[in-house]
Amino acid sequence: MGRRLHGRGALFDTDPAGLAPRLVGLRPHQHRAHQVEHAQELPFVVLTGGRGLGKSAVLVELRDAYQGHTPVALIDCEDAQFAAPPSGRPAEAWSPVAQALLVIAEQLAEPVTGAGRIQFPRLMSGLVAVAAGGWGDADSERIRREVERILLLNESGSWIAHFAGRWAGRVAANVVAAATGTGALVSSAIEATLESISDSFVHRRHQKAATWWRDHPNAGGNARRGLMLLSGHFRAEGSSREHAERYLVRALLADLAEAYAGMLPRMQRLGRPLVLLDNSQTAPGPGLTDAVLRDRADGIADRVAFIAALRGDSRPALRNAVRRTLPEVARRSEWAPDPAAWSSRALLVSLPRLGPDDTLHLVGAACAGTPAPARLPPATHRLTGGNPLGITLLAEAAAQHLPGAASLGELLVADVRLHAERDRTPAYLELLDRLVPAEHLDELTVLAAAHDHDSACALAAALLPDDFGPADIRSLQTRLRQEGLPAVPGRFVGDPFVRTLLLLRLHHRDPDHTQWRTAHETLVEHYAPTCDETDAPARARCRLHHQLALGTTDPAVDHLRDTFPTLDTRTWLRSLRFIASAPYFHAHDDQGRDFDGQDDRRAAVALGGTDAATRPPDGVDPALHLRIRRLLHAVWQLTDPLALPDPTVCHRLRFELEQLSNLRPAGNALLWRASRDWPEDALAGRPLRIPDDDEDGEA
Repeated sequence: MGRRLHGRGALFDTDPAGLAPRLVGLRPHQHRAHQVEHAQELPFVVLTGGRGLGKSAVLVELRDAYQGHTPVALIDCEDAQFAAPPSGRPAEAWSPVAQALLVIAEQLAEPVTGAGRIQFPRLMSGLVAVAAGGWGDADSERIRREVERILLLNESGSWIAHFAGRWAGRVAANVVAAATGTGALVSSAIEATLESISDSFVHRRHQKAATWWRDHPNAGGNARRGLMLLSGHFRAEGSSREHAERYLVRALLADLAEAYAGMLPRMQRLGRPLVLLDNSQTAPGPGLTDAVLRDRADGIADRVAFIAALRGDSRPALRNAVRRTLPEVARRSEWAPDPAAWSSRALLVSLPRLGPDDTLHLVGAACAGTPAPARLPPATHRLTGGNPLGITLLAEAAAQHLPGAASLGELLVADVRLHAERDRTPAYLELLDRLVPAEHLDELTVLAAAHDHDSACALAAALLPDDFGPADIRSLQTRLRQEGLPAVPGRFVGDPFVRTLLLLRLHHRDPDHTQWRTAHETLVEHYAPTCDETDAPARARCRLHHQLALGTTDPAVDHLRDTFPTLDTRTWLRSLRFIASAPYFHAHDDQGRDFDGQDDRRAAVALGGTDAATRPPDGVDPALHLRIRRLLHAVWQLTDPLALPDPTVCHRLRFELEQLSNLRPAGNALLWRASRDWPEDALAGRPLRIPDDDEDGEA
């Protein structure tokens, strides 16, 4: 793979062939044919997943792999050119789908190895008819610009290309004269276009394409009437416009089929055309996708390989699509559509996160020649959860700041420069800019500390504008699910990596960390004891979690010490793990000011360095109290996603859990196994496992 994409071999492999060569019929980066998997009907492939999983990178790699070898087009549906009509063009004569078809055809038209340009007379005629609907008060120069760009879709690029260019100019002049004359504007423009195509020597081979619109519904065998109906439906908007856009998509595909028809074109063109749609959840993505799928369901076949990238897991319109993971399509997709469901023509392929080995290779490549801690790759993998964007950007930050930075937290707050022409920006802000919706960044920064809807409401009341209420919170939860972020019980923001970045932003929003402290103080109060004892244990864990985030450790130590003899051992370990998952962003004094050097004092406590200066409360076992205190700080440090796990602390964690296992005969086996598993998990960059527990690490 030209871009060294990791973990995506199921798409690009050549021996045995991955999904892309089986769809396109060509080996990536080669003009060598490969047997296609779906000879009669192709699936419309949709790569799904949240932000940062590398969907855009995959599409760019696919374009680079096939460009020049087979017709290929790539558009980003979030590009500004699809958001609104260009200056001077009325909305009634423009849509994201029509603009996308023009851009796609322009790219597909380019010559490839062994074959010349593809011409698009059907699509060209339709786009002129659509554009003519907006020329009512346009000046002749604007009409000329619009017409000439559309007409170039029919340029052959052959040895008589200069005649083709002059032909486009003549047709444009004819259309401008007709559109600015005294007759019916749209009708005159369409008539001039059709006449110019029919009379042209350059395009005599494609004269039959000019009559394709005769078969438009209700055209009565008259191409001019068919294009007039198309223009009228387009201007009507709503379902009528969707009908017109569907015929424009069909015209594009018919022109591509014409380019591959006959013996000589089939010999010259080895691979299928490839159309790539990035961010297809945004217009024009849904319109293009639905038009292709519905036509295929209606038996209108095409031979174009479509691969789209979709943020999230699906769209409601694709509820019947076939679903696979990327590893499942590595050798065969086993795709077969349901004749009763048009959306089953889509094949949704979820992109997985990268594995530890991929992280190791990415960090190693970025830090080549730079001394890097051996624990950096597994810690990076634990923090990012295998998010390719996160790994890549952290690796770049490490390359720019090692050996000076001592932790992932320091790498995230350090400025990085990703492009020579851009200013340096803190790494965590670069990541948030790409991983969360920009319009909700401020709200998510506050709500990242919440556990559920009620705690989110408490935070919103304390730190967000008055007009941001419970309904907005529910809408934001829905948006997060649509974005592909996981829903995790006990966490408002389910993705641990995104949540960590948001909390880091909350901590750095003001110099004295006022909002940080206000957020956690609000939640401490929210989870204060109530008369209802049924949820008291869960409320206590959340309250202690946020007190620990504020640097108040005694209540957590007291709770864990007092419940150790009586609480079920498995439940006690879960409580310890959850309470110690509190975010930690170095020590502060009583006024919230940073200590010099951003000192992390947890290791010193975990290793017993502060035992002599600590006085346990009266009436408790001092040895147990100090042991629990050391254990809490050890787990707090070792599970911190922003810190590199300390092997010495891991050794101490093992010892403390071993000693505790001697004090609980009933829970001896669980505590002893945790003493083996937890240090190993911490050093390997894995969440701490509760022995024989299927839970994912949350309380």
